[in-house]
Amino acid sequence: MIDVHSIDQLAHRLATLVPPGLAQARDDMEANFKDVLAQGLRRLDLVTREEFDAQRAVLERTRKQVTHLETRVTELETARKV
Repeated sequence: MIDVHSIDQLAHRLATLVPPGLAQARDDMEANFKDVLAQGLRRLDLVTREEFDAQRAVLERTRKQVTHLETRVTELETARKV
């Protein structure tokens, strides 16, 4: 999910860079900055922190299972040779 507050802050900071003589255009530019930033972030196909953490947990469990299974296979192969 895109953090709208961060986009608003960044758009506002960009709008403050517009020269003072263009004050009327500043509001329009700020709105345009927000739209462009939001659209650009959506195209990046980012995941939320929650989604990332959930996938990390799945990967950690899978790694533990693989390690356990590798150990078990080694034990069985050793026992078979004896």
